[in-house]
Amino acid sequence: MLFYSFFKTLVGKEIAVELKNDVVLVGKLHSVDQYLNVKLTNVSIAVDKEKYPQLSSLQNCFIRGSVVRYIQIPPEEVDVELLQDAARKENAPPKKQQQQQK
Repeated sequence: MLFYSFFKTLVGKEIAVELKNDVVLVGKLHSVDQYLNVKLTNVSIAVDKEKYPQLSSLQNCFIRGSVVRYIQIPPEEVDVELLQDAARKENAPPKKQQQQQK
């Protein structure tokens, strides 16, 4: 759930999604779900347009999470402290176990 929460904070930001078939789609993140399926708007293609001519007219797209290789985000959009805190909380032992150990 950590990545899902993180990507929800990026809605409305420009991202690049590299697919497993080496196609790179750049667009504005419209939505993301718990399976990390992504919907992009204002899409542009960063591949050889002669190889994939059908993608040249693409404006909006839905990308299944299982076909994503990488999601590239602008460094200024990453709140490192927030990510570190969330990772610590997610990996912390449950409070019941802490109390039983004492």
